[in-house]
Amino acid sequence: MGGVSLGLGALYILFAAVLYSFTDLGVLALVIVLALAWGQWYFSDTLALKSMNAQVVEPQQAPELHAMIDRLCALADMPKPRVAVAVTDMPNAFATGRSPRHSSVCVTTGIMQRLDADELEGVLAHELSHVANRDVTVMTVASSIGLLAGFITRWGLYAGNIFGSRDNRNSGAVFAVVFLVSMLVYALSFVLTRSLSRYRELSADRSGAYMTGRPSKLSSALVKISGEMARIPNRDLRESQAISAFFFAPAINRQSVGAMFSTHPPLQQRLDQLAQVSAELSEQG
Repeated sequence: MGGVSLGLGALYILFAAVLYSFTDLGVLALVIVLALAWGQWYFSDTLALKSMNAQVVEPQQAPELHAMIDRLCALADMPKPRVAVAVTDMPNAFATGRSPRHSSVCVTTGIMQRLDADELEGVLAHELSHVANRDVTVMTVASSIGLLAGFITRWGLYAGNIFGSRDNRNSGAVFAVVFLVSMLVYALSFVLTRSLSRYRELSADRSGAYMTGRPSKLSSALVKISGEMARIPNRDLRESQAISAFFFAPAINRQSVGAMFSTHPPLQQRLDQLAQVSAELSEQG
């Protein structure tokens, strides 16, 4: 995670230097994209819940679910998030929010029907770890440079006056440099943020396993959900792609080279890590 962060930091410096040296659009683009990033961060929990048509539930509506989250929040010494349920057969769960005090944890009816209580508790511990680790904030900041580069790549062609203060004889060459650098930065930041997302999932797996003390239950939940996901219609899975990065398990798995673009690590890697945590807990106990 540190290596990825250093790589993103280097891209920030490179891209800022190019914008400052070659264009008059840098400040405007930065303001627009950072405003979008701020809105995405500030309203992240509301947007994610609405995209899944999830409803916030009170303790009297879902007493067992609230009881699990109450116990886990006490173990983790963290504020209790809002609890929501999405009515869909897709077995999954996600957490979102700009801070531990402004967060939500959502489970689907599909996951509650397929997992036993201990497995569901393991999944909830994983999601609460995301909240405690402020993963939404980290990922929003990490993706800002990619958003900025993407903005220029998409709209730079239509902004004919962005080089207006430059010598017209050089404007074409200047634009080509900025456009090519923007595409390069966008591609590299995309790969780096996906890598950061995968490590974020591994971190949440490890934290959740230590929280409950039963990593085998989290492993069991992962295997069950991954197997059941293959039975869900592709149409339903693709409708949820917008928040796939937030899910406990990816809506659509990628194989081979495409794995480097995945928001989640391979299933076997997650299971191997949980087996290691189980061995560590056995030595400690």
